[in-house]
Amino acid sequence: MGHTLCICSRGTLTIDNKRYLFIQKLGEGGFSYVDLVEGLQDGHFYALKRILCHERQDQEEAQREADMHRLFQHPNILRLEAYCLTERGSKQEAWLLLPFFKKGTLWNEVEGLKDKGNFLSEDQILLLLLGICRGLEAIHAKGYAHRDLKPTNILLGDDGQPVLMDLGSMNQARIQVEGSRQALALQDWAAQRCTISYRAPELFSVQSHCVIDERTDIWSLGCVLYAMMFGEGPYDMVFQKGDSVALAVQNQLSIPQNPRHSPALRQLLASMMTVDPQCRPHTSLLLSQLESLQPTAPDQHTTHI
Repeated sequence: MGHTLCICSRGTLTIDNKRYLFIQKLGEGGFSYVDLVEGLQDGHFYALKRILCHERQDQEEAQREADMHRLFQHPNILRLEAYCLTERGSKQEAWLLLPFFKKGTLWNEVEGLKDKGNFLSEDQILLLLLGICRGLEAIHAKGYAHRDLKPTNILLGDDGQPVLMDLGSMNQARIQVEGSRQALALQDWAAQRCTISYRAPELFSVQSHCVIDERTDIWSLGCVLYAMMFGEGPYDMVFQKGDSVALAVQNQLSIPQNPRHSPALRQLLASMMTVDPQCRPHTSLLLSQLESLQPTAPDQHTTHI
């Protein structure tokens, strides 16, 4: 981990003895900013995520996010190029240097197609879903769950390869809840860290004695699949209208009929969107099903995404 960082004149900065040029802002959230920077030694573009740290807990969470990235060397999980904690004036910031993906996110793709009255084809959906599921399998295999899977947290590589990002909400996959206090604490944590329209039903009203496991991600994956199929998440409009998502997710999802989608794809979606988490499949089963559904033509790929 590198701690060397300086902000120099003309918009350059140094991390781990490598210099980068600030290009432009890419986005910002409540307590973080993402900038586009260029490596002056290698000429590559990077996304620099800057997290404002108001207290020690913020620093610990940023460090944990960096640690989560370092757990994986997987083509479907975003890698971390460098990490450091620095003082800027009276404030501290955690900096995560990440690869830049010029194609943006899966949501950019879905929304762009929808604006033109188009949708991803089933072959494209299956290939994307396979890559996302492989990334999730790697996370689950190490005993963690992503907990905030959604189309805006899935990047697309130049070849259309999906890459999971934003690992800040990751925590242990299997959580044994024993008592109402622990249940409420987990429920409050989920309300803060898990996007409401992609949040699994069991996280809205956590039972006093239960087990929450990695299949919260399978529900979210189902919501992502629905968005790829229909251009929006299954509960996006519920949330936008101000209706109760917590109530809506307690009922079995009604999947619209559409000739674009095969019965097998619809059945795959239905299995993920099962309200009872114990009845949802694990990633291993989903992967075997997805591999059997992949396009057979050798020239099928996602370069056109």
